[in-house]
Amino acid sequence: MLTVLESLKLSTTFLENKGIESARMNAELLLSHILNCKRLDLYLRFDQPLKPNETNIYREFITRRGNFEPFQYIVGEVEFYGLKFFVDKNVLIPRQETEILIETILENISKTDELKILDIGSGSGNIPISLAVNLPLSKVISIDISAEAISVAEKNRELHDLKSRIGFIKTDILTNNLDKYLNTFDVIVSNPPYVNKQEFATLQKEIVDYEPEIAVTDNCDGYKFYKAISEKSRNLLKENGMLFFEIGHGQSEKIKNIMSENGFEKITIIKDYSGIDRVVFGVKR
Repeated sequence: MLTVLESLKLSTTFLENKGIESARMNAELLLSHILNCKRLDLYLRFDQPLKPNETNIYREFITRRGNFEPFQYIVGEVEFYGLKFFVDKNVLIPRQETEILIETILENISKTDELKILDIGSGSGNIPISLAVNLPLSKVISIDISAEAISVAEKNRELHDLKSRIGFIKTDILTNNLDKYLNTFDVIVSNPPYVNKQEFATLQKEIVDYEPEIAVTDNCDGYKFYKAISEKSRNLLKENGMLFFEIGHGQSEKIKNIMSENGFEKITIIKDYSGIDRVVFGVKR
C-alpha cells in the first residue's frame, strides 16, 4: 500500500509532467478532500497507508486534474464568501474576485430594509445566496438562460435553506424585458459573460475546455450584456435603485459610459485585490 507521502510525491510528479500549475498543492488538496482532513493535516499523516478505495479515487482525481479539469468540478464544491456551494460543469466556478461584488453591495445598501433584489445570471447561485444570507430581510429573484445552471442553483438554495426568499427563473435577459417587474427592485446585480469572442480562445485550458462557454463569453465584443442590462434596469429599478456589475480588465470606462447613457449617476468603480477595476455601480437617475 502507498503511504500518504508516497502518493503525494507520485501525484505531484505526474501533474508537473502534465503542465499543471501548483502541482503539489493540487495533489495535496485532492488527497485531503478524499481523506476528509485539512491540507496541512496531511503532514502529520505522511506514514499513513491509503486504503485501496482511497487509492482508486485518488488516481481517478489526479488523472482528471492531469487532463486540466478544474479542481472544483472534481470535488464538486467550492467555498465562496464563507459559504459552501455545489458546482459542476453546468456552472461557472465562483471566483474570489466576485466576493468584491458582494462586499460592494453590502457596503452601499441598508441591511435593515426589506430589499427586493434581481440577480441576472444565476450560475451556481453564489451571488443571490450570499446576498440573501447577509441581508436577512431581503427577497431575491435570480434569472438564467440555462436550465442546468438553475438546477445547480436550486440545489444550493436548498443547502442554505433559502427557498422562501430566493426565486429562480429560466429566461434570457436579451429577449425578455421582465415587464411584470417594472419599478420593482431596489438592487440589480450581474456578473455577466464579459470575455469577447477573440479573447476566449486564449484563456486557460481549464476554462476553455470545461467551464460553460455561455457563462464566460458573450460571443461579441464583451459589452453586449452590459448594454442590455443597463437599458432594461432603468424600468426595473425603483427610484434611486442601484445597479451593480462585475467587470473584466480594461472595461471600466466603457461600462461607466454605458451606464451614464442609460440614466445612471454617482457611478463608482471599485478595484480588486490586485488593483484592477472589478466592480462598477451606479444609482438610477
